[in-house]
Amino acid sequence: MFNISLKNSEFAIIKKLVFNEIGITLNDSKKDMVQTRLFKRLNYYQIKDFSHYLKIVQLSKFEKSQFLNQISTNETYFFRETAHFDFLEQLAKKSKSLRVWSAAASFGAEAYSISMVLDSNLFNWEVVGTDINTHVLDIARLGLYQVALLEKIPKKYQEKYCLIGRQQYEGKMLVDRKLQFQTNFLENNLMIKNDELGKFDVIFLRNVLIYFTEETKNKVIKNILHNLKKGGYLIVGMTDYFHSEEFKTLQYVKDSIYKKV
Repeated sequence: MFNISLKNSEFAIIKKLVFNEIGITLNDSKKDMVQTRLFKRLNYYQIKDFSHYLKIVQLSKFEKSQFLNQISTNETYFFRETAHFDFLEQLAKKSKSLRVWSAAASFGAEAYSISMVLDSNLFNWEVVGTDINTHVLDIARLGLYQVALLEKIPKKYQEKYCLIGRQQYEGKMLVDRKLQFQTNFLENNLMIKNDELGKFDVIFLRNVLIYFTEETKNKVIKNILHNLKKGGYLIVGMTDYFHSEEFKTLQYVKDSIYKKV
């Protein structure tokens, strides 16, 4: 690996590019993280400066995707913030069908958690998981995880939907194929209005708003609400915050859950 430092001028270009593409603001404290993550792409091309690499990013659609894959943060686990899944379970029990969007799906743990709840309580359901990061979407589609992630999954769902690997898959857990058939993962940019995704009864937009400025946060929520049915629910992270009074169609329910009225 080359011993290369990311210049402030290069980091400024990266910050602008990331903001323009996906609306995420990188503060100066992220410079070392960005440098470390992008080293592998410099090594891939066998180049010795970030300026050269940034030219490739701006000329190549493929490399721009790889660049965003390296930059975007992905932290997830099954049944994160259990109050939301308790709410979803109660909603599913009194519904005939539900269509749910996991709008920052990452490796797919949130989407599959939703699917477990819906499949246990409904016959007609669909989950769509989206992310800007194509690498994590490939992992999500595979549905194969470290067995250590089982500890967050309630026992009733472990027994029904989690297959424990043996031999070459020792230490791995596979999500039941039945769930995979009804859980679709698609590349998507939250900064863009998405007519092709259709309408949803519930949208999970959790633990992602903290990466946006107030202006881009509002844009993302407006785009999300475009896909939420009237009477549907928007669920954000417990630590996410936005000025709900700016969105007159949203009514607070509980536990960072809002209803579109």
